[in-house]
Amino acid sequence: MATESKPIELGLPCPTFSLPGVDGKLHGLDDYRASDVLVIGFTCNHCPYVQAYEMRLVDLVKELRGKSVSFLCINSNDEKKYPEDSFEEMKIRAQKLGFNFDYLRDESQQTAKAFNAACTPEFFVYGKDRRLSYHGRLDDNHKNAKAAKEHYLKEAILSLLEGSTPKLSQTSAIGCGIKWK
Repeated sequence: MATESKPIELGLPCPTFSLPGVDGKLHGLDDYRASDVLVIGFTCNHCPYVQAYEMRLVDLVKELRGKSVSFLCINSNDEKKYPEDSFEEMKIRAQKLGFNFDYLRDESQQTAKAFNAACTPEFFVYGKDRRLSYHGRLDDNHKNAKAAKEHYLKEAILSLLEGSTPKLSQTSAIGCGIKWK
């Protein structure tokens, strides 16, 4: 059953975090301070909605390489009930699919709670001031990338890079609910 994200107040500061990545490093908010735009996605391994978007995200990161944008995804799901979302399985999936963004594990689920994240995939975009400028989905068609007409995440990022406010600042992300403990 699909879950929709909850509207979130725009302009809120990005919550701090310190999470292990599949690259073996600990990642925190300050690690991304040099970027003008920070994109944080809540994702996982097993959700079919996430799986439908994974390569689109990889392609978007490639397309924006060289621009001042950092991308990271966080998996907060309960790995006891969903072993395919374990840290070890995250490492395997990131390697297999060639993830070109940081993929972090939120074992305690405190980071997901701090962001008020509800589903996977759900994206949060912050400008240089690290205030929330866009919240929601990647595009308007999770089933078929070629049929997507609206590319919300990309448009928000490009607006911020140009120094303007995204024309659409919030969409309802649709996906699997975060698997809470």
